[in-house]
Amino acid sequence: MRTSPHLGIFAKTFTRPTLAEALDAVASHRLSCVQFNFSCVGMPTLPEQIDLTLLGQIQHEMAARQIQIAAVSGTFNMIHPDIAQRGDGLRRLGVLAEACARLGAPVITLCTGTRDPTDMWRRHADNDSPEAWRDLLASLDSALAIAETHGITLAFEPETGNVVDSARKGRRLLDEMQSPRLKVVMDAANLFHADSLSRMKTILDEAFDLLGHDIVLAHAKELDASICPGTHGPGRGVLDWDHVLLRLRATGFKGPWILHGLEEVDVSASVAFLRSKLEAS
Repeated sequence: MRTSPHLGIFAKTFTRPTLAEALDAVASHRLSCVQFNFSCVGMPTLPEQIDLTLLGQIQHEMAARQIQIAAVSGTFNMIHPDIAQRGDGLRRLGVLAEACARLGAPVITLCTGTRDPTDMWRRHADNDSPEAWRDLLASLDSALAIAETHGITLAFEPETGNVVDSARKGRRLLDEMQSPRLKVVMDAANLFHADSLSRMKTILDEAFDLLGHDIVLAHAKELDASICPGTHGPGRGVLDWDHVLLRLRATGFKGPWILHGLEEVDVSASVAFLRSKLEAS
């Protein structure tokens, strides 16, 4: 089977009764890796506990199709206004990190969070406060201790609804934490605030200049003209994919590009589009 070693997808893009059927759908598109989410096996993204038998089943189904787990989703609101909720997220992150170590999954993806109490990706005015930044550092300090214990890398992405809403804040976070366990997910579609499309190349260049050498995972998501990420499949919006790939290649990045933010009906066309870009580069 011919595969593209640099192209993968969110496993939960394919809604199926079983993990085996979802992975069959992944394999049918000749994709060799996934970002896994425990919702694919009927559990929360951050489970309370994970049975060893289930981990064995996941490993078996992945190996049977020669699909690798590039990363596992571990998002929770790291600056939730309720400190108890932050604590619960960190506890569950510990459960997930132990499972990832057993699965051989090298990366857990994070959401840096928001002061919005109900939606961890919704912008809130208090995200810019010193207190929000302080809480993020405290949560990350605990999270990185968990990552160190289990030999896992944690990866955050700058996105406009979160406390880390720009590449500059992402660089600041890396510099302040000073941890080899903390890296970046580059999702170019999440870098743009309102009225910023006219500066697309400038914003992309800044992001890759500041964060390029810390990227461990790239997300392939489209951006539409209303600054709404994930509305269409890649190739059907306004993101400058040629420039994204040019800058990604220039960093020396050789990791996976993970498709997400699209409907299953768009997967075939999006995979073909991105493969053409990868081959052309």
